[in-house]
Amino acid sequence: MKKLVKIVCYVVVFLLFLYANNQLLVVTEHVVESEKLPKAFDGYRITQISDLHDATFGDNQQRLVEKVRATNPDAIFLTGDLIDSRRYDLQNSLEAVAQFVTFADVYYVLGNHEVAVNRVDEIYEALERLGVQILPNQSLEIQRDGERLTIIGIEDPLMGKEPQQMLDEAMATIHPNSYKILLSHRPEKFETYVKNVIDIAFTGHAHGGQVRLPFIGGLVAPGQGWLPTYTSGIYEAEETKMIVSRGLGNSIVTQRLFNLPEIVAVELKSR
Repeated sequence: MKKLVKIVCYVVVFLLFLYANNQLLVVTEHVVESEKLPKAFDGYRITQISDLHDATFGDNQQRLVEKVRATNPDAIFLTGDLIDSRRYDLQNSLEAVAQFVTFADVYYVLGNHEVAVNRVDEIYEALERLGVQILPNQSLEIQRDGERLTIIGIEDPLMGKEPQQMLDEAMATIHPNSYKILLSHRPEKFETYVKNVIDIAFTGHAHGGQVRLPFIGGLVAPGQGWLPTYTSGIYEAEETKMIVSRGLGNSIVTQRLFNLPEIVAVELKSR
């Protein structure tokens, strides 16, 4: 009997561990400093949501929304895979977005799953109705106290264009000395972002490597394969920093290990 009780306890603990790895939301805070950042944007706060994949965090997404609200964002960046092509449920993800727009400006670029489901127009229209700023290979300037920075968005390469081509389109009219923030789904294109002198690129897609191992990091990521280079945190090269979100949901592999669902919060500081 004692042996059975122990087995049951082990099973319960193991199931709770698996549940926590998929449902326990964490916020990762970063501070990014730059001499190029206009002084008016010192303290500007960005919260990144990536790879939701139609996951659910509480009734009406309340656990997710309250976590995001608590980061006190000026802007929320949605960096793709808001939905999952294998269990398409746009309304489930829109429940969160509809609340985000009530307390911050929201910007969006699509990921590979939006393209795969072949309903990009429907997704764009639904988000625009909520007041989300869509950035399909486009850029826009935002202003504070007479100073400006540029937010750039590019679509996923599954749309049929290479990242460089999309960046050429998006950056065609911006000032070369502008402080440039990029929203893109794909971290494996980091070299292209560096080549284009992007100041900060926000990306996702890697799911943190799905399983994270001590001293090794992420185990596998789409577009990068086994032991991927870009899975979580900040990467730097020349003048460019890239922030990779571990994301929130799952797709083909439905279980995370040592890789909690992540909300990224970034504060910009002017030196």
